[in-house]
Amino acid sequence: MNKILVTGSNGLLGQKVTNLALADKTIELIATSRGENRHPIKDGYRYVDLDILDNQQLHDTITELRPDVLINTAAMTNVDACEHDPEGCRKLNVEAVASLVELCETYGIHLVHLSTDFIFDGKAGPYAEDAAPNPLSLYGQSKWDAEKIIQQSTCKWAILRTILVYGVVADMSRSNIVLWAKGALEKGQPLNVVNDQWRMPTLAEDLAQACLLAAKQKAEGIFHISGEDFFAIDELVAAVADFWGLDKSLIREVSSSTLSQAAPRPARTGFILDKARSVLGYTPHSFREGLALVDQQLQTR
Repeated sequence: MNKILVTGSNGLLGQKVTNLALADKTIELIATSRGENRHPIKDGYRYVDLDILDNQQLHDTITELRPDVLINTAAMTNVDACEHDPEGCRKLNVEAVASLVELCETYGIHLVHLSTDFIFDGKAGPYAEDAAPNPLSLYGQSKWDAEKIIQQSTCKWAILRTILVYGVVADMSRSNIVLWAKGALEKGQPLNVVNDQWRMPTLAEDLAQACLLAAKQKAEGIFHISGEDFFAIDELVAAVADFWGLDKSLIREVSSSTLSQAAPRPARTGFILDKARSVLGYTPHSFREGLALVDQQLQTR
């Protein structure tokens, strides 16, 4: 059995990892997050209310449970919120990771850590794993600082970088680009959407699959994990409109400079997925297949 502990299990990715782990009889899952368990299924695994910013609680939990693998999905991912709360961003995205690394070193735990395309400046995407980071925002810098701590550690580790994760779960703490666009267009609300940023959106199920592939294979190193379709953001929103038959005339193309966002965004990211495909056996859905899956899940909620 693989004993796998997941942090941030109440989030979109965390809940998808729970779904996949429950379907895999070789995994003993420990799901951890702050507060009540928001996953609709409560049986077949252990849930622990854990604040990874509480060092004593974190130490006691890991010491008691001794997982083989720790998948860290907990992070402050709201890019503008990180600019407004640099201390909170640093605590969760860097200091908590340093604490996790120390525990993984002490107990020989394999660490699978989630990172982001925002460690890059967006001048030369799509990126391979060995491209040079140059973050533009406090969020990107915090994630790169955490990566450096992990890369210098003596524990076994895999870093999974990802892009613009979308999907749906029963109890959502925050939205994502697909649900935001669909919801607004259904209400007939005009949307200002940037036409000068390019991304490869990632289905949450695909990212969860990559997490468990890395965990079960005890994979080491950096892996780029995203969808395979490359879009400008306005094209992405148009594809959402097309899929659900919504009014594309509501989409207003704007340049990034017209949005008064606290944090600068990289212009063109995207990932080269060859390593994830060949080493992990990662097989992402197309964007259209991803939307079909989201649609099916929305109908059965």
